[in-house]
Amino acid sequence: CLRHSYATHLIEAGVDLLQVQHILGHANLDTTLRYTHLTQTGLKNSDEQIATLMRRYRVAWGQVR
Repeated sequence: CLRHSYATHLIEAGVDLLQVQHILGHANLDTTLRYTHLTQTGLKNSDEQIATLMRRYRVAWGQVR
């Protein structure tokens, strides 16, 4: 539980997944992925990033501007 929480907090803080793999001592990245999950903070940040990107575009019928 502690390792899972630690990995999740590292990723939410912006630490690269490969760095988390190294910190936890995993030989395979798939092992590291089991310790991570999307949290409400991560989902909110993703939503904000997508919204920021989409504000750059204006969509009209059949055209992207």
